[in-house]
Amino acid sequence: MEVKNILVPVDGSEGSDRAVTQAISLAEACGAKLNFLYVANINQLAINACLSDAILDAVTKAGNVILDRVMDMVPTGVEKEAFSETGSPAVVILDFATDKDMDMIVMGSRGLGVVKGVLLGSVSQYIVEQSKCPVLVVK
Repeated sequence: MEVKNILVPVDGSEGSDRAVTQAISLAEACGAKLNFLYVANINQLAINACLSDAILDAVTKAGNVILDRVMDMVPTGVEKEAFSETGSPAVVILDFATDKDMDMIVMGSRGLGVVKGVLLGSVSQYIVEQSKCPVLVVK
């Protein structure tokens, strides 16, 4: 299997950072491109039905900060791109992987959830079960 495009969902957590480090090593070994994806989890925020522009703006900014930081972790010579989406992380990640024809997904086993571990543990589990491409879950 040739790995040309690696999808790395990021959320700023330690697990996410470990996944980024692992993905960089893989990209260097395979000559693959890294595609970082930040998903603003609207479900988490939509507890009050009307999301204000200020909240959306803050979430987008937080995502950009995380994406800028992981982009800076990538050594020169490794191709990389950052994407930001909103929605339910598991669904958005899988749709993105399919639409953009990713060869592999590298993600942390747990990220930042409302109840630590419950939310993103379930995201990585769902992706492992549903993904059409190989998934590397970094502990």
